[in-house]
Amino acid sequence: MKRTHSRVISTALSTTVALSGTLVVLSSGDPSTTGIRAALTATEPTLQTVALTADGSSPTGRTFSAPAGRAMAPRTTGRFALVGATWTDPARRLTGTVQVRTRSAADGTWTPWQTLEADAPNPAEPGSADARGARGSTDPLWVGPSDGVEARVADGSGGTAALPPGLRLDLIDPGDPAAAEVPVPKAYAEVEEPPRPVPDLVSRARWGANERLVENAPEYTTDVQVLFVHHTAGTNSYSCADSPAIVRSIQAYHVKSKHWNDIGYNFLVDKCGTLFEGRGGGITRPVLGAHTLGFNARSSAIAVLGNYMSRDVPARVRTVIAQVAAYKLGAYGNPPAGRVSLISSGSDRYARGSRAVLNRVSGHRDTGRTECPGDALYGRLGAIRSLAAAGPSGLAVTKINGAVRIGGTWFTRGAVRPYWQVGTPGTLMHRYDVYVDGDLTASVPATERQQLLRLEPGRHTVRVRAVALNGRVAVTDTLVYADQTLPEFTGGPTVTLRPGSLDGIVPVRLRWAVRDAGGLRTVRLTTPATVGLPITATSWAGSVRPGAATTYGLRATDRAGNARSVAAVRTPVLVSEARAERQGTWRAIGSPAYLGGSALRATTAGAALSWSFTGRSAALAVSRTAVSGRIRVYVDGKPAGIVDLRSPDALHRRAVWTRSWTAAGPHTVRIVAEGTAGRPGVISDGLVYLK
Repeated sequence: MKRTHSRVISTALSTTVALSGTLVVLSSGDPSTTGIRAALTATEPTLQTVALTADGSSPTGRTFSAPAGRAMAPRTTGRFALVGATWTDPARRLTGTVQVRTRSAADGTWTPWQTLEADAPNPAEPGSADARGARGSTDPLWVGPSDGVEARVADGSGGTAALPPGLRLDLIDPGDPAAAEVPVPKAYAEVEEPPRPVPDLVSRARWGANERLVENAPEYTTDVQVLFVHHTAGTNSYSCADSPAIVRSIQAYHVKSKHWNDIGYNFLVDKCGTLFEGRGGGITRPVLGAHTLGFNARSSAIAVLGNYMSRDVPARVRTVIAQVAAYKLGAYGNPPAGRVSLISSGSDRYARGSRAVLNRVSGHRDTGRTECPGDALYGRLGAIRSLAAAGPSGLAVTKINGAVRIGGTWFTRGAVRPYWQVGTPGTLMHRYDVYVDGDLTASVPATERQQLLRLEPGRHTVRVRAVALNGRVAVTDTLVYADQTLPEFTGGPTVTLRPGSLDGIVPVRLRWAVRDAGGLRTVRLTTPATVGLPITATSWAGSVRPGAATTYGLRATDRAGNARSVAAVRTPVLVSEARAERQGTWRAIGSPAYLGGSALRATTAGAALSWSFTGRSAALAVSRTAVSGRIRVYVDGKPAGIVDLRSPDALHRRAVWTRSWTAAGPHTVRIVAEGTAGRPGVISDGLVYLK
């Protein structure tokens, strides 16, 4: 075999146990690969073994041996990144402690001694494919790219003890899946995405699972009653960029070293919160794993990469564990904060056939005599259960596009798009159901928080129902009024003259009446000025230029956004007093205070002026003083009132007394001086009318 790198491997032993080791580098062309399948290409995971024996014998193959405590001569090996110890009988415990230190392939430095954890028996389910031909083992230890290893075995009591037959070091190189084309079995590739959202994870294909290692079809259990939480008990100093390689190494260790069918865990998560698909067979299905002795059936497992005896698990990792718990347990209607009674198939804590009452989210130590998943992580399981079991919180509709909120009701013309929010992390949500008046209208995935609705006219209740992965729900109801009817102007717009100054302007009043069944939102004057009006208003007073056609526009908008505009065009006309038909004595007077610089004054009773015109509204133009008298007004020959022109202040160019009609027509307005005692004089400045 061609060797391109020089590696060092040595063994040493404390107390009185002697070691001999065998180095076996496996490849597809090596005839000595009996019992363990070799990697098919240089880019796939590879296994190297170093056999450790307690009798000083020389196993078949390259051998070396030495008295206790002496280092071995350099030996060539292949590169590796994960190391563990295995032995022949999976039921036998390792009474001593295996410690290793490794040499970095990058700079040649040696690590401190690290213990390979071995505190639990083989967790493979009895009778399963994993149990057939399985080996006893420690937990694997990720050491990163390495090219040398030194091992020692110590009896915990300080004395000597027999090592289990077949004890060896297993060195795993994860390979590089980018260079190897690994086909995905059809059984996995054709699984359809279920209605429930699959947690965002790195699939087996993406982390480079070697499907050729998996000899047997996946096995399934009936359902998932418990999620068991583990830690891999390795280092915490790994880079998250190495996580796929770590997962590949664990798969290779479980298959090549432990002789299981596939990686034992159903899920794995690194310290950065990246979730990895574990054992194949379908994320949505109850795949039988090899993770928790006596309780692999009716359970699923997630392992956190690293050691969490004393180091707290990051919050993002806790959220991922809660998500997986809600997803797997919720699929069968099991509350993550609940408890369940399961029958053991045999573990070191619960004998075969005994009953264990477990939390739905349990730690490995709850069923076995192990420190897994570490004190720190185990102490967080209560909070993880609460997070996984919580119902959707803070559900609320935040806005509705296409609608306006007034009070507690939204108003729309028909097409709306409600948006909502929820305080629960999106990864813990399943879907959102949208109901209109009790009928399910839409169901959208957890990634969507809006939905287009088309509503028939009338009042509706729109309900958003948030469904969490664990099956718990929350609802929020919103009242929506759909209205496609435009506001109705039941009166107007009507323009009339009003009393006021005629100094370059004409005072007018605009009147209207408008209504809407769903309620008005705005009423605006659009011309001759832009004015926002109260929705209860029915008139507007303003002034316009005389002699010019003026458009009076109104726009009413209802709460749903329907709008109607109306308009009227009127022209105010000033008719000089000189054009009036006279009776009696009227004297012309001149002053800049009068319209056109002149006016007519009468002081005798019976003096009269009359104007004939065709219009809709009319007003008298006069001057008012402290000595002005009264006039009688006649319209179309009929009395129309008496107007007293006296004013404590002199007011010229004033419009007084107005009369309006519903339609334009011919009219005659006549004034007659009354000859008021002590103040008989009156001054006329003409007539104003609207046409």
